[in-house]
Amino acid sequence: MAELPFIVHLDADAFFVACEQAKDPRLRGQICAVGGRERGIIASASYEARAKGIYTPMPTSKALKVCPELILIPVTPGLYSEVSHKMFDLCETLTPYVQRNSIDEGYLDLTPCGFKSLQEIEAAVRKLQVRIMNELGIPISMGIASNKLVSQIASKLKKPKGFVVIPSGQEAEFLYPLSIGKLPGIGVKTEQYLKEQGVLFIKDLFLRSESELESILGSHWREVMSMARGEDTRKVETEEAQAKSYSEQETFSVDLSEFEAVERIVKRMLDSLMNKLRIEGRRARTMTLKIRYPDFSVASHGQSLALATDLESEFYPLVRPLLKEVWQRKLALRLVSVRISGVDEGESQLEMFSQVEDKRRKLAGVLDKLNAINKESLVKKGHQLEH
Repeated sequence: MAELPFIVHLDADAFFVACEQAKDPRLRGQICAVGGRERGIIASASYEARAKGIYTPMPTSKALKVCPELILIPVTPGLYSEVSHKMFDLCETLTPYVQRNSIDEGYLDLTPCGFKSLQEIEAAVRKLQVRIMNELGIPISMGIASNKLVSQIASKLKKPKGFVVIPSGQEAEFLYPLSIGKLPGIGVKTEQYLKEQGVLFIKDLFLRSESELESILGSHWREVMSMARGEDTRKVETEEAQAKSYSEQETFSVDLSEFEAVERIVKRMLDSLMNKLRIEGRRARTMTLKIRYPDFSVASHGQSLALATDLESEFYPLVRPLLKEVWQRKLALRLVSVRISGVDEGESQLEMFSQVEDKRRKLAGVLDKLNAINKESLVKKGHQLEH
């Protein structure tokens, strides 16, 4: 029994709302959602709000019309990331093989952990589920199966606070009676199309010939059928692949028309992105700036440096010309985004930097450390001191 694979999929329930409810228990059991009041979308809705027709990503203005009694909670900066790290740290007390798939979702591989039976695993995972709730106030749903695909479907089947176990060898039996929309990658439109073709449940796929399946599902029909049988050989990845690019964006609560204000915001984003690069010992060459107008049209433009760098001061001179290049229409801006790409390892290019640049890097590193220690009163970068 111990040699069989045991994969757990963890899926936090209404995560952003749960974080806010843990911070303020008076919100528990309330019709509430996290989102921006002036503009934006619902980022997370409580199950009480969902029962009233609120969903993600419904526009906030529509949500308040659908449910006037909705308690709208503004986003708390930094809270969700902090809680997510604590949640996955607790998972690592059970197994070191943890894949942090997103801020509120991940996989645990219990295969090498010495459990002798499925019953032992159930008990250990239930204990983890209770511990996360008790220590962090975050309700989660768990799925246990022999692979990632089936465990993911299982965890989402009985939310909130779900706990579904699929013994090895029973994957197909578990999947067959489920709605076709439960398969990953089958969206609302595809599900509707398949239902029109008479495929309402996963088991209905097995009533069709190969030619019919190809006609209905297209060239990827074999992959869909493999999923329908519950087959999945993907491993739990404990190390995230290094990013090929880094990006940040900001949607403004009020459209911005002042060039200098947007310029400062872009440089602030660069500060954050360069900090990430320095932490990972990497450098980048290319900066791409994207803007969005109130009518949701977008424009973008990029420019590259001669050499890769991890210093924001090297990218600062690109900000003003890039912003002028991309901001051609005489309209205020709704959103600005910065992407840094052309990323490579930093060590190989150390010899290319002058003594002045090396001093700048050391200074930037000192500021990074000071800001990490004193988050309530950030040490300002040079461009912020100018205004």
